[in-house]
Amino acid sequence: MKIYTKTGDKGYTSLLGGKRVKKHSLRINTYGSADELNAWIGLLIDQNISNDYKIILDKIQNDIFIISSLLANPDNKIKIPVLLKSDIEVLENNIDKMEKTLPIMKNFIFQGGHQIVSFCNITRSNCRKCERLIIELNEKEKIDELIIQYINRLSDYLFVLSRKISQDLGVEEKIWKTK
Repeated sequence: MKIYTKTGDKGYTSLLGGKRVKKHSLRINTYGSADELNAWIGLLIDQNISNDYKIILDKIQNDIFIISSLLANPDNKIKIPVLLKSDIEVLENNIDKMEKTLPIMKNFIFQGGHQIVSFCNITRSNCRKCERLIIELNEKEKIDELIIQYINRLSDYLFVLSRKISQDLGVEEKIWKTK
């Protein structure tokens, strides 16, 4: 596969199935945001974290590739894998598992405390950005509701993961106190 094709030199790109759209279209921005999210997930995988987290994050990367493919295939012209309810359940089960070991949250907490925790929170923030774009796209063109649910649950997973990694590293959570 050739890396450069010169077909995008005039500001257009192709969706799966061949339809040409502007590179700044909402659909392109949306799956571009999913691509950025996947890059941040890759950065998390590269960190010195538990192999158990890496296994889930590897699965998440695959799921995000599926989501990106679905977003790039609005007319369903190309047969691609689908997102399943069980993919969301994997996130929920892992959230529940991690929360059992974490102190109950009674206040908002500041992000940070360790570089890995910060990477996790940046990833979560990017996930929320991707979610906002998916919601906006859904208002214009129907998006599979499982995509919306998955991305929403993924941001929850990443938040709990950041707290769990803080705990694993012995980093104290800094509580936000109102004035």
